[in-house]
Amino acid sequence: MRRHPRYSVRGAGYTPIDPMKPDMEGFSRFFRSLSPSLPRREVVRVTDTGGAWAAWTFSADPGAVRAARSAVRDQLRLWDLDSVGDLAALLVSELVTNALQHATAPIGVRLVRPAPHAEVLLVEVSDPLPQPPRARTARPEDEDGRGLQLLASASRRWGTRPGAGGKTVWFELPLPG
Repeated sequence: MRRHPRYSVRGAGYTPIDPMKPDMEGFSRFFRSLSPSLPRREVVRVTDTGGAWAAWTFSADPGAVRAARSAVRDQLRLWDLDSVGDLAALLVSELVTNALQHATAPIGVRLVRPAPHAEVLLVEVSDPLPQPPRARTARPEDEDGRGLQLLASASRRWGTRPGAGGKTVWFELPLPG
């Protein structure tokens, strides 16, 4: 796996966090090779994608849902975990959408790569709100209210935990094999 410096993305330009590495052209090539389908303007920061975990921070705007889906699919493809890519992307988009309905600050997404011979992929979505999500019963005519039901039925298990700056909703997906 490739390792890369931490960086942030603002607008169409790229700004390295490490001023000792000002090679913007190389940086742009690396970012495009890492996630060619990832929309650039919605990503605030990519923390790591080369080791046992990958993490992104997305701005709190509607484009974050699409960006998060793309990031998750691309990373799982790099890890040869395509078999759970669509389901992970669907559940991440549900949780990011839930966070966007209430949050005005950036939203974090993190994937924890399973250790060799492990049976689950851990996925986390963090937002700045301390209140845990509430499951509700959606009526047939409702356009929303089914995300947590979907999460509960499609994941191996899920939960929430408080953090210093909000909460994290996590879920585990079983891996085939």
